[in-house]
Amino acid sequence: MIKSIVKGLAAYKDSISLIHKLNLWKYFAIPMVISFVTALLIGITAWGLSDTIGGFISGLWVWSWGAETMTTLSNLIGALVIIALGLLLYKHLIMAFSAPFMSPVSEKIEAYLQPGIHQHRDTSNASQLIRGIRINLRNLGWELLMTMPLLLLSLIPVVGIIATLVLFLIQAYYAGFGNMDYTLERHLRYRESVSFVKQNRGFAIGNGIVFMLFLLIPIVGIVLVLPISVTAASKTTLTLLDQKNQ
Repeated sequence: MIKSIVKGLAAYKDSISLIHKLNLWKYFAIPMVISFVTALLIGITAWGLSDTIGGFISGLWVWSWGAETMTTLSNLIGALVIIALGLLLYKHLIMAFSAPFMSPVSEKIEAYLQPGIHQHRDTSNASQLIRGIRINLRNLGWELLMTMPLLLLSLIPVVGIIATLVLFLIQAYYAGFGNMDYTLERHLRYRESVSFVKQNRGFAIGNGIVFMLFLLIPIVGIVLVLPISVTAASKTTLTLLDQKNQ
């Protein structure tokens, strides 16, 4: 698993130079806008809701003693919940709605890396969008199921450190999953893709770790996260598909 994660991380090497070489930046223009606007809307919503959630939680504390401490803790919990859910929703929204733009990018990378043997599948923008929405709704459901109990565990001293790390790796896995599917869409059907990524989860986590870290960079991160992570994921997925076929 660790070896696979490292390989997923290493795939980011030369991604920017490959984007320049193949002149792919024009394909990322609309996804960059989608990414920025989505992040802005989620950020505004999070700013408004964090106090509301914190106030609701502190309102459950009916005793006078410790009320001030409980209010502070409740605001912290509210902020943590909003950040985790905001990141979760952000990545699935941009991945789903960017599918019609990312699939052609992945195909151009495949044509360059595997000239003469790359696989072209004649799919419409609508079908790519539907596939993207289907994959990301599926991943969103599973991620929510695992995220909520981990958010509660993250509040417990010591245990919280481990829970937070696991939560980050889960978010990374599903981010990498979405990035890999832009290539898998041409080669495997929906259920086959799900099974393929499960078998190669280390590579997905490696790709997703950088994706998640990019989001910590103000403005620049949310703009560049898709171009660089999708390019790296395309390279990784093509290698894995070659190994599978051999």
